[in-house]
Amino acid sequence: MGLFSEDTPEIVEIMGKKLVCPICSNTNFWQRSAQLNTAVASFFNLDWANRSATCFVCSNCTHISWFLGN
Repeated sequence: MGLFSEDTPEIVEIMGKKLVCPICSNTNFWQRSAQLNTAVASFFNLDWANRSATCFVCSNCTHISWFLGN
């Protein structure tokens, strides 16, 4: 997978529990950050003011689990 070939997927813990993919039960994920754009902020070119989410991408089936905040 081209976007993720530069790093190694890792085991992730959320609130003290191991993250498990709900689709394939894999436990290795790539971590990414995604901006949560809103129509109003985009209209006024204020996308930088939107919140971001942490995304964990399953290294097996590529299902994305999103988490707001840190």
